[in-house]
Amino acid sequence: MTLKKLLLTFNIILFYFLSTVVLKADLITPKSSIKPKEVIEIQLTGLMKNDNFFKDSGIEQTWNFAHPENKKNTGPLPNFKQMIKGRSYQMLINHVSHTITEVGSSDKWAQFEVIILDQNKIYHKFNWQVEKYTMDGPLKDCWLTTMVSSPIPLGSSI
Repeated sequence: MTLKKLLLTFNIILFYFLSTVVLKADLITPKSSIKPKEVIEIQLTGLMKNDNFFKDSGIEQTWNFAHPENKKNTGPLPNFKQMIKGRSYQMLINHVSHTITEVGSSDKWAQFEVIILDQNKIYHKFNWQVEKYTMDGPLKDCWLTTMVSSPIPLGSSI
């Protein structure tokens, strides 16, 4: 009887770890073929459906496309999660809709105006900037987020 319990416990633990690995594999990773606007679309869609794959998968998806210099400023992933869930950026989590409009670009950077409609039906505007990573390594030539402004409330949709 004890062997059956041990085997059942082992199977449950194994299933949990395997399902977590499979779910994390569903996150998109940076590739040089992903265009600047697509980077922001991937990040915003993740935040819009924050817990779709696993708890905070949208925040982790956003983190995947953060520029290494940006990650230095925000700290490790747990700090980034806290920042996104804080007052300044919480409206991004599970927002209703978003629009992305390019406002300027070069071959090394692109800047966009992002407008989101949050769950409370309030619009917020952000300036969102991505840059092409130029250092050697797996991120070379990938577009990554270097800056997201504080939100500017634009008022209610009603």
